[in-house]
Amino acid sequence: MTLEVKEIVIVEGRDDSAAVKRALPVQTIETHGFGIKQETWELVEKAYLQKGIIIFTDPDFSGEQIRRKLTKRFPMAKQAHLARKDAEKNGDVGVENAAPHEIADAIKKARASFEENEEVFTHMDIQGFGLAGSGGAAAKRAEVGKLLGIGYGNAGAFLNKLNKYGVTREELNEAVLACGNNSTQGKAQF
Repeated sequence: MTLEVKEIVIVEGRDDSAAVKRALPVQTIETHGFGIKQETWELVEKAYLQKGIIIFTDPDFSGEQIRRKLTKRFPMAKQAHLARKDAEKNGDVGVENAAPHEIADAIKKARASFEENEEVFTHMDIQGFGLAGSGGAAAKRAEVGKLLGIGYGNAGAFLNKLNKYGVTREELNEAVLACGNNSTQGKAQF
């Protein structure tokens, strides 16, 4: 068991996710800029309703525009902020440029909740369902992730999402079966 931030942290991009995860044990969702895709909106909404979210965008014009767009749709979201000077490196402004302690402080100041996270699923579980380590696993993860409303991820990220979003074994089994997986190996573990 580990102590993790309960809420899902919403960031702009992959580099922001990596920086936030270096600072604290968290799950992130990336907006990939201002043109947020429908699938991402659905993922953020699921996180908002189930775990709560912390919006943590860059302290620049674009970041504030994205923050306003997210806040309008999710008014009870918590807000993490960095001072521009703490997020600037060689003229580039972004969460990814901040020191880990600055990022951790910003998330804590957003009144993040912490919880013990017990892993329900292991890597062996997702392998048993053909979601890792086999041909077609990536496509199957994409399909199962869509059915569960947790989105796509590589094997490690998908495993984290299963555990972080509170997916039950029954829900995973049903989603895998709906995708046409009749593997008894996967069902036998549950």
